[in-house]
Amino acid sequence: AIVTLGAAAGGVLGGWLVDRAGRKLSLLLCSVPFVTGFAVITAAQDVWMLLGGRLLTGLACGVASLVAPVYISEIAYPAVRGLLGSCVQLMVVIGILLAYLAGWVLEWRWLAVLGCVPPSLMLLFMCFMPETPRFLLTQHRHQEAMAALQFLWGSEQGWEEPPIGAEQGFHLALLWQPGIYKPFVIGVSLMAFQQLSGVNAIMFYAETIFEEAKFKDSSLASIIVGVIQVLFTAVAALIMDRAGRKLLLALSGVVLVFSMSAFGAYFKLTQGSPGNSSHVALSASVSTEPVAASVGLAWLAVGSMCLFVTGGPQALRSLLARLRLLHLQCPFHLVLCP
Repeated sequence: AIVTLGAAAGGVLGGWLVDRAGRKLSLLLCSVPFVTGFAVITAAQDVWMLLGGRLLTGLACGVASLVAPVYISEIAYPAVRGLLGSCVQLMVVIGILLAYLAGWVLEWRWLAVLGCVPPSLMLLFMCFMPETPRFLLTQHRHQEAMAALQFLWGSEQGWEEPPIGAEQGFHLALLWQPGIYKPFVIGVSLMAFQQLSGVNAIMFYAETIFEEAKFKDSSLASIIVGVIQVLFTAVAALIMDRAGRKLLLALSGVVLVFSMSAFGAYFKLTQGSPGNSSHVALSASVSTEPVAASVGLAWLAVGSMCLFVTGGPQALRSLLARLRLLHLQCPFHLVLCP
């Protein structure tokens, strides 16, 4: 759980860095705790080193998850900006799937070594990328902004300079304006509901859940869930503009209710006493039913989890990825992005 604590701190730090150090430098800086954290995990001699490494990687995740969508949206050509915004969430679930696949064959220290590779590549390649034209203009570096635009787009066609004062900071007094507080409340509520849906707990503890469900190969089951999540995240991104955001959110809520009800029913049927610990010593005595009975209902646990990731939080996550693009039109992106 400490990785999420680091990510929360990283979100706050990223919000401060992105408008002061710039988008490019923020991404370069966040690769340092990524690599350092995985190196500490690799060399860990006790649990405190593991906790420290996880905290650092969580901090980097928090910064990167805020800054990367901003950088992508500001360098993207208008015609593909929405598509690239949706692809951010798609890349997240692909990363989860790759971690499941790697964890299936690698010991955890080697998995941490593998974790050093993506941030190292990002650190290398970002050195050759320009800062975003929008940020450069806010720093009154017009010539550098045009050079970055030429590098990214090949021409200045389609570029619209942000209006003067578009990057003003957020003040609490602005919340009295209906045009500010209504989107603010809706945006924050969507983010809260998305987190409270339990998707992170489901994905973080997928293998543990399948182990408690007495599934024969818990690693394989986790991979199946990861594959389904990737497929339906891609589908949600493709149909979002056609089906509409509101309809997808309503369907998502219905699917969540049914899938979690089925999931809860499974554990009610197979466990005699409550327990939610992933600790081996604590979870060893959770199940009081015969193993054969649990195995017989294992399909219900797998099916409900697959249904959860099929129609659950993915539409909402893709929508939130689109919401992050609002900072290009809205001067109050500091409210929406964190």
